[in-house]
Amino acid sequence: MAQAEIGIIGGSGIYNMQGIQRAKDVRLATPFGRPSDAYQVGELEGRRVAFLARHGRGHLLLPSELNFRANIYGFKKLGVERIISLSAVGSLREEFKPMEMVIPDQFFDRTHHRVSTFFGGGIAVHISFADPFCPTVQSALEKACASAGVTAHRGGTYVCMEGPAFSTKAESRLYRSWEMDVIGMTNLQEAKLAREAEICYATLAMVTDYDCWHPAHDAVTVDQVYECLQRNAENSAEIIRHAVRGLPKERACKCGSALAHAILTDRKKIPAATKKKLSLLVGKYLK
Repeated sequence: MAQAEIGIIGGSGIYNMQGIQRAKDVRLATPFGRPSDAYQVGELEGRRVAFLARHGRGHLLLPSELNFRANIYGFKKLGVERIISLSAVGSLREEFKPMEMVIPDQFFDRTHHRVSTFFGGGIAVHISFADPFCPTVQSALEKACASAGVTAHRGGTYVCMEGPAFSTKAESRLYRSWEMDVIGMTNLQEAKLAREAEICYATLAMVTDYDCWHPAHDAVTVDQVYECLQRNAENSAEIIRHAVRGLPKERACKCGSALAHAILTDRKKIPAATKKKLSLLVGKYLK
């Protein structure tokens, strides 16, 4: 099976990764079902990468329909240690303008119907999620934006809403009163599962609109979002190239040992079927 060290998740409007050389499509089965699409595996800036279109090529899947567990497990199966997630977001702050990038450092969960863990079925695991993003990947993205000449804001809270409808004005105004910064529909589950899989994760949030709180932008439409996404696509591809090139070869963060003290269950009482199903994730801790 083709292997990779860096994963890239393409959000709305980004269904392939420009510049990947010697690319091949890799379709995977996982214990949690099939990922959104085939992984595009190849070389980018001299590094082995795997790209996945989050919503499938052609945008077939709603946020609530995404098989987040399969998507992240697939990256783990490919050997990925770091994930860069591209995400279209609405801005909840005047100073975070459309066409700019945000590298958030916090999440606020407003989803209701999604599975956010690999565990259960006889194994109880509680990861630390106080700081949900990998600082090494965040720094690489920040430097990459500067190298690409794209305005970026480091820090901020990403509100993850259920969707697929955009916010009401009342909701948008409430999030602003809570001092939230950007709003999207996908990244929270990815980040939690990446942490459980001991994969570094960070988001490059592409601002497409001001959500509906702004008096001049009080009715977000898909056409407006896609117009901005198309203009952002070239910028994001250049940023990703710089980020991939700038990521250090070795990991010095804590992401790679996130499960070391997170498994509460008596090892002797974990069902054999669960051990087998999750061996890729927890096998090294159950020996």
